[in-house]
Amino acid sequence: MWYQAYSERKPSQSAYDDGYIDMIPCTKTWFEELVIRHRQLADNDEQYIVAIFTQSGRHLGMIDIVTLARANMNWCELGYFIHSQEWRQGYASEALSALIRHLYPCLDFHRIEAHVSLGNDPSRQLLEKLGFRLEVIREQFMFEDGEWIDKAVYVKNLHNDSLK
Repeated sequence: MWYQAYSERKPSQSAYDDGYIDMIPCTKTWFEELVIRHRQLADNDEQYIVAIFTQSGRHLGMIDIVTLARANMNWCELGYFIHSQEWRQGYASEALSALIRHLYPCLDFHRIEAHVSLGNDPSRQLLEKLGFRLEVIREQFMFEDGEWIDKAVYVKNLHNDSLK
């Protein structure tokens, strides 16, 4: 299921889309080891990785939640992608909305933030639709493709904000 979805990705549609991904190196053993690593990250409260599927079992994309700080902050970062062949069908909104509703009661995260490239308007619009607000533009915040780039930081305080 997941293998087929990656294999059917369209060529890159924008600067924020990896396009086709070569899945030949991804053997059953590779995948089993990946699942073990993901479980270890979750067991250590470092990162939670969630696969998005349709009810019929078609793989749509992934969401990851990275713990940034615990102690008295309970702060995490949200990342996500939907395979390009599934864009503009509401899957990201539906999956993120469902996941966000569970971040506070299940994982005790209070503050969630997402870092978005300034030109990635579809992602920024999605976050705003989900009730995130633009907090700041962090200059030269992440090193990507050989250069430091600015990121828009969107935030949602789960304990206080309405949970859409």
